[in-house]
Amino acid sequence: MLILKIPGRELYRDDLGVFVDVKDTELRLEHSLVSISKWESKWKKPFLVNDPPKTFEETIDYIRCMTISQNIDPMVYYALTKREIEIVNRYIDDPMTATTFSSRDGSRPGRQKVTSELVYYWMVGYQIPFECQKWHFNRLMTLIRICEIKNAPEKKMSKSEILAQNRALNKARRAKLNTKG
Repeated sequence: MLILKIPGRELYRDDLGVFVDVKDTELRLEHSLVSISKWESKWKKPFLVNDPPKTFEETIDYIRCMTISQNIDPMVYYALTKREIEIVNRYIDDPMTATTFSSRDGSRPGRQKVTSELVYYWMVGYQIPFECQKWHFNRLMTLIRICEIKNAPEKKMSKSEILAQNRALNKARRAKLNTKG
């Protein structure tokens, strides 16, 4: 969870032609599947695709969807500074896990457009409890990727890989036993 303390300030509302006071506010934010689902249901486009880039209004609205604090003045979101939005973006990009992946075969991830419904489908397929929809989204995606890797059939080694592995094993055994063959 990210906690942002927004200092009070005065904002000008163009639509009303008046100044509005925004009080000091603490925003509690969570980048989760629930937040993404709320945003996608409003904007009718995939959140995880950044082509074209999100508008200022879409960005502010996603921060609104991330908010788990209650009774927040809607004007608070327009009081966010560029620095505070950058803090939110760094939080969104944070992997939230020590797990890393390496690609043995050098393959790249697919170009499939990932939407919240697809992630829910993966959760059902891998029997991931729905309470995980409230986790940080990157952590949830790491769990899904681990499930995918653990459930995938083991890749068979090529003939040259088997021969290289056998040579390495034989070399290690000869060194351990101090023999020549």
